[in-house]
Amino acid sequence: MSVTLRYFAAAADAAGRPEERLDLPAGTTLAGLREQLAGRGLEMARVVPICSFLVNSVSTPADSLTPLADGDAVDVLPPFAGG
Repeated sequence: MSVTLRYFAAAADAAGRPEERLDLPAGTTLAGLREQLAGRGLEMARVVPICSFLVNSVSTPADSLTPLADGDAVDVLPPFAGG
């Protein structure tokens, strides 16, 4: 299955890109995806655990065990500051 990842702010910096398509095994959960992303290097390991996630524009707990589906869009959102 293929999902689109969209990274924002510090997550985009850590990933080195704002977006990518990723092929995942069927049954991969958001928790599993998060673990995979955190294993991509020191910066990703630092940023991913503090991120919020949207799956198809719906806020989803980072530890969700609901399987992702082919074509899902996952937004990776680090904490934002501003006013």
